[in-house]
Amino acid sequence: MSTAADPAAPAAAPRPRRSVLYMPGANERALEKAKTLPTDALILDLEDSVAPDAKAEARARVAAAAASGAYGPREVAIRVNAPGTAWHADDLAAAAAAGPDAVVVPKVDSARTVREVVAALEAAGAPEHTALWAMLETPAALLDARAIAEASPRLTVLVLGTNDLAKELHAEHVPGRAPLLTGLSLALLAARAAGKVILDGVYNDVQDTAGFEAETRQARQLGFDGKTLIHPRQLEPCNRIFAPDPAAVERAERIIAAFEEATSQGRGVVTVDGRMIENLHVEEARRVLALAAAVAAR
Repeated sequence: MSTAADPAAPAAAPRPRRSVLYMPGANERALEKAKTLPTDALILDLEDSVAPDAKAEARARVAAAAASGAYGPREVAIRVNAPGTAWHADDLAAAAAAGPDAVVVPKVDSARTVREVVAALEAAGAPEHTALWAMLETPAALLDARAIAEASPRLTVLVLGTNDLAKELHAEHVPGRAPLLTGLSLALLAARAAGKVILDGVYNDVQDTAGFEAETRQARQLGFDGKTLIHPRQLEPCNRIFAPDPAAVERAERIIAAFEEATSQGRGVVTVDGRMIENLHVEEARRVLALAAAVAAR
């Protein structure tokens, strides 16, 4: 039986994942530059950004980078090649040995794939702290999103692969992303039902700042925890949009203060700015303050 959360209890400190930047694993300079970038998390990539004849060299370079501890507070993940490719098994073994914060697996279409990847990671000796991030990139994945999200406790994050999803749907990339909204919503529902973090897909035009900001704001409004990025110039707007703004923090503080005052006086009705405040508003206010504190701590 489910029980309501206690609105008086402090919110658990979240790990900010506002900005999650892909870095090409074959590019040594990019891996070095990543140590200085203001991103919450890095995905060191062995898949799309690495040519077939460079896969083995990139694998060794990325594993060494992830194991180095040189990226400070940034969360470090390794994206391996997809299940069924010639490089997948060796990528998983190298990632398990490196022990990053997470392993990102593309083309996860079913709960069975999650269980198989988790079994392979554990057989290769992956430490307990190495989580699995599953990329949802196909209609099959979106239709099975809840089962995927609930397939293993080691799976902590869902990552949308919106480029591949648009391709599979034969959809156009248009402002507002109307062709993708059903899939985005299914993934969000699955993530929240399973208690997982969820990240939006990339924005392709690195020159289009206005378009990027509009899509990032849409992602936040929909409920995503952050967005995956392909260029450092996208970091500042992404971090800004996904962080609670001063007005939201101030309102959250007033909601909690009003609730605590009413509770201490035995009053059952609380209003802020003329609006009735219920437990759900207090819980959300505590989440906003916890996220703001976690962002400030970075």
